[in-house]
Formats: sequence, C-alpha cells, structure tokens
Amino acid sequence: MTTPSAIKPPKPLQVAILVFDEVEALDLGGPYEVFTTAVRMAQRLQPGAPAPFAVQCVTRSLAPVRARAGLRVLPDADFTNATAPDVLIVPGGVVDAAAACADTRAWVAQAARGAQITASVCTGAFILAAAGVLTEGPATTHWEDIADLRAQFPTLDVRENVRWVDRGALVTSAGISAGIDMSLHLVTRLASAALAERTARQMDTPWNREP
Repeated sequence: MTTPSAIKPPKPLQVAILVFDEVEALDLGGPYEVFTTAVRMAQRLQPGAPAPFAVQCVTRSLAPVRARAGLRVLPDADFTNATAPDVLIVPGGVVDAAAACADTRAWVAQAARGAQITASVCTGAFILAAAGVLTEGPATTHWEDIADLRAQFPTLDVRENVRWVDRGALVTSAGISAGIDMSLHLVTRLASAALAERTARQMDTPWNREP
C-alpha cells in the first residue's frame, strides 16, 4: 500500500517556445507571459501546490537571438539539450529562414511527435507546415498571410476571421493578441478555467474566449 508520503507530486508540464532570428517579440512574449504568469497565479489560488508549467525558450544554438525590431533574447536551451516538451509553441515573425532551416524543421517535427499539444502563433503555422507537422485540415494564421499559407500549402483548410483553430493536439492562432487568447485557452485545457481567468486578470488583458 502506498503511503501519502510516497506519492510524488505531479511534474509540471514542460512548455517549449521556439525562438529564432526575426521572431515577432509579442508572438514569443505573449505565450511566455501567459504560462509563466499562470505558474505564479497557481500559487495564489492554491498555495503550496506544484507548479503547473515549466517554460523554456529553445533555439538552434545558445547564441543570443535577434527578434524582429532588434530585441535580443537569451535562449534557455538549444536543440541538443532542450527538455522534451509536453507543449510546443511556435511563434511567428519573419519565418522564411527558420522554415528553411533543416535543423529547425527536424527539431520541431521531433518535439511535436512527443508533445501533447503543438501550437503556432501567427506565421508560426508556416514553420509547422514546413516541418511536416501541419499537413492538412483546418488552420489559421495572421490575416495578412492567409493567401500565402493557402498558396504554399494547398492541402490546408486555412480559416479566416477566427482567433484560433483547436484540433486537439494541434492548435493554430492568428497574430499577436490572438496568441495570448489561444495560450489562455490552453491553460484552461491543461489546468483549469479558474487559473486561466486569474492569469488574464493578472495580465490585465481582455480575454477573447471564443475562437
């Protein structure tokens, strides 16, 4: 018989956010803020409870990444030593180089295979498609890139005028603020609606709960 002291607390879900040169800062920062704020708010809702998430920024190397408009980002891990994610987030920005990078495509494909949920923000959908993770079915991206996603990946059913598309293990969102809405939606799925609500309140952000 297992005694209470022998029961191990649940491990936090590992959230990996891909970073790359010319990443859109808020496509990266929005989900990062949601999941890390959710960790803090979980302690306020239930002091002493295990952290629901552990977040790391992952890139091809540990060199600083230059985000779009020049913001410098120091990654936590590279493709060789990153913890296998339960949740993989692929942000957007200027994604041509990242989508063309064989190492990036390979890591995204490998990480997605083991993840419970793989999600993209904005033009991150192009990276998922280039990596063979997003191959068919409904998806979305930033409104300005709808036509290009359709043209480059004609097997996708690219949806307009939606904040995000949730297919269970694969979720895609429109741009910037839609990525925050989608991330709060994922907190609801993975933890609780109460935690997502408290996180949105702490961030002082209006939460569009409907896709």
